[in-house]
Amino acid sequence: MEQTKKRIFSGIQPSGDLSLGNYIGAIKNWVNLQDDYECLYCIVDMHAITVRQTPADLRRRTLEVLMQYMAAGIDPEKSCLFIQSHASTHAELSWVLSCNTQMGELSRMTQFKEKSRKHEDNINAGLFTYPILMAADILAYQADLVPVGHDQLQHVELARDIANRFNHFYGDTLTVPEAYIPKVGKRIMSLQTPEMKMSKSDPNPNGFVRLLDDPDTIMRKFKRAVTDSDNTIKAAPEKPGVTNLLSIYSAVTNKTIEESEREFEGCGYGDFKMAVGEAVVSALKPLQAEFDRLSKDKAYVESVYKKGAEIANYLSNKTLRKVYKKVGFVAK
Repeated sequence: MEQTKKRIFSGIQPSGDLSLGNYIGAIKNWVNLQDDYECLYCIVDMHAITVRQTPADLRRRTLEVLMQYMAAGIDPEKSCLFIQSHASTHAELSWVLSCNTQMGELSRMTQFKEKSRKHEDNINAGLFTYPILMAADILAYQADLVPVGHDQLQHVELARDIANRFNHFYGDTLTVPEAYIPKVGKRIMSLQTPEMKMSKSDPNPNGFVRLLDDPDTIMRKFKRAVTDSDNTIKAAPEKPGVTNLLSIYSAVTNKTIEESEREFEGCGYGDFKMAVGEAVVSALKPLQAEFDRLSKDKAYVESVYKKGAEIANYLSNKTLRKVYKKVGFVAK
């Protein structure tokens, strides 16, 4: 996997069932990037343990996320698919980078503040330093681009700052990455609280759609989706619920917001929500069928993540050796 195209790295935590927000905001776009970029897509299981996990559930979800990546169209022949903990280079590089990161930078991370409020009984050091591990994830592969949502921009900026600082002190070593934000469906919001991002860890199960939800469950969630008192179907800042449903519909049907608005002109909210639900059911049907097929072929799934680990270790070890040499470690 020698680099001829620009390289992309991204990953998702296996801390819950993947949602429609994960699919539209990330995975659907990852599929479209495979032909034009050299892509590495990771299941970041090491990040997941900043919050207490049940070990058996973490193992199961890690493999389920991998299969959902593949079922969504990420091709192991085109992209490197691997599990984060299978490449020890991430943790090793993270230590060197932590010695080039300032405490003040970490204390300003919005997600640390948010997760600290949610998990007051377990504000661990990993929760504070995991943005450095995220930087190591990216920088280990000399990634040019990192597909992220707006909520992760701060972490990519930190990775850039760390890379620039390291290069300043030790010479040109690490590629300074750039964030890649898709134009459509970049931020899917909760169906119940449309001012908040759709999250797979939402305590309200009606706020998000799981990729593996059955059609009846999906339709029920969309019927209950929040809209507003004005009965016009137009995207506007003062209409977050309707805007969110239009974004979802546009993303799964590959239409623009304007095309979707024209399609539903004069339509009532009840019919509109049904149409969005049906479009989501239709979009997820082939993904769910392929997931079922993959879940019955454990040997193939294992071969994918083992091959991915080989590629990931080969690429990241090249960076780690270079970094170790620059900081003055004696070669093995």
